[in-house]
Amino acid sequence: MKILLDENLPAKLKLDFDAEVQVFTAKEKDWNGKKNGELLRLMTNEGFHVFITMDKNLEYQQNLSKFPVTIFLLRATSIRLFSP
Repeated sequence: MKILLDENLPAKLKLDFDAEVQVFTAKEKDWNGKKNGELLRLMTNEGFHVFITMDKNLEYQQNLSKFPVTIFLLRATSIRLFSP
């Protein structure tokens, strides 16, 4: 499974996934600043399965049914990560 973390999420979030899951950040893919439609097309072309974002307006900006990608919208008051 290939997962993309949106540029608005901390890269350390990758550490919370199992080793068999491929997790990339938008920055690692050099996709920072890409508009949502272009980003979703790039993800589709590269075989990504999941997109994780905090962009609550995404569903209003794009016709998400056109893209074979599962989108998880994180809702939080902060993007800071806490160590247990």
